[in-house]
Amino acid sequence: MTDGNAMIATAVDALRVQASYPMGTDVQPGVIVAVGYPVDGAYDPLRRSWDLSPPPGRTYPPFSEGAPSVVTGGADRFLSFIEVEVMPFLASLAPIDPARRTLFGHSFGGLFALHALFAGCTTFSRYAAASPTIYWEDGLLLDSERRFTASRTVRDVVVHLSAGEFEGDVLAPFQYGREDTEKRLEHAKSARTLSLTQAMALRLGALPRMSVTYETYAGETHMTMLPIAISRAVRVAFRISA
Repeated sequence: MTDGNAMIATAVDALRVQASYPMGTDVQPGVIVAVGYPVDGAYDPLRRSWDLSPPPGRTYPPFSEGAPSVVTGGADRFLSFIEVEVMPFLASLAPIDPARRTLFGHSFGGLFALHALFAGCTTFSRYAAASPTIYWEDGLLLDSERRFTASRTVRDVVVHLSAGEFEGDVLAPFQYGREDTEKRLEHAKSARTLSLTQAMALRLGALPRMSVTYETYAGETHMTMLPIAISRAVRVAFRISA
């Protein structure tokens, strides 16, 4: 999983609890690898903007005054790091079933997971993308999807897509009547996370040997849906009946 600082604790607890009751959860023990950054916070916005966004990328103003410019487009380099360095290191620590390797990401991480899939990555056979930023940089990911659909080598792939109920044209009730309400509504209409993710699930589900599921998490926003999405990713990766 990407964004390890923000996710690893929730993921470990979700697997620990669910794998303890396999007859009630359909989940077995497994290995979780989370790639994070040497920071105290949940995220490193500057580095993840580069690592998780597809090329060619762009340059944006700094997040704060005096900070470096934000540069995007490093997803291929980050994917290579995972394939060339992380996976062999992991193999030296624990036996991993190649047929069950799963890549999970949320938001930019979901964008990265889908980019890896569409780029023809064969390191993973399962992908879980929660609230993926499909709209990013003029919908560049949609071009990758079209190329993937037109030329992909047929293989069995599992894809789980999800978004929160309040990632469309309607905000969560608590987000109305605030100073940032209009700004949030404007962003939501631009991002269209809910509708774009639903539409992508329908398209991918029509492809041969693609097992695609989609969920809308009721009552959840882009950020509050994260624990649910992590739990779902655990089930995608470690379910017994797969």
